[in-house]
Amino acid sequence: MKISRIPVAGAVAAGTVLLAAGPCFAHVSVQPGEAEKGGYSTIAFKVPNERDNASTTKLEVSLPADHPLASVMPQPVPGWDVKVTKSKLDKPLEMHGEKITEAVTKVTWTAKGDGRIKPGQFQQFPLSVGQLPEDADQLVFKALQTYDNKEVVRWIEAPAAGGEEPENPAPVLKLTAPAEGEGGHSHGGSDDAKSGQEQAGGEHGGDHDSAAAEAAEGDSSDTTARVLGIAGIVVGVAGVAFGVLAGRRRSA
Repeated sequence: MKISRIPVAGAVAAGTVLLAAGPCFAHVSVQPGEAEKGGYSTIAFKVPNERDNASTTKLEVSLPADHPLASVMPQPVPGWDVKVTKSKLDKPLEMHGEKITEAVTKVTWTAKGDGRIKPGQFQQFPLSVGQLPEDADQLVFKALQTYDNKEVVRWIEAPAAGGEEPENPAPVLKLTAPAEGEGGHSHGGSDDAKSGQEQAGGEHGGDHDSAAAEAAEGDSSDTTARVLGIAGIVVGVAGVAFGVLAGRRRSA
């Protein structure tokens, strides 16, 4: 199984961040916008403050009931309390050989102290989710954004295929097919690789054979030279001895 991940730790540690775009174009979204089917992923709900005279104090995210997720874990966000709501499932899920009879249906973040999202800022709320469905192309998360002036903005409109973006679009996580070859780590090489290795082995084998032959030839030559040298020495010694004996006989 394969889990896609996003760098949310820095955003969480930094707290709220100034918005670069105008607030009229901002809405609650899920990032990254894509994840692989059948795997696990860390996603984050990006919540901008669209009001000039109010701060965001609560975010409620409802998880899709048609594709319940067996594992949902929020990452702590400084200055915010988090509440996870679970509900019983009409049809139990199976995960790692175990039956799951309930799943998370809602996650609520509530500001405490000075943790609210002030005008011109945004905050990210991370979740680890899985196992993502394999029979769906997207997951729609409906979100409610509450301001400290009691205003509630409902980001619950699912986008229509090929249509314009609705006025209050819901955060959508698109699901993509797993990357080809992912999860199947093969220890054997390809035929081309094996052929190349065999060919390389053959070439190296030829080199070794040639080297061995040359070495054997060299050893043989050395041995012959040594024998001839010794024979020459013996002949020389014999000649000297013969000369000495011959001289003595003449003297006698």
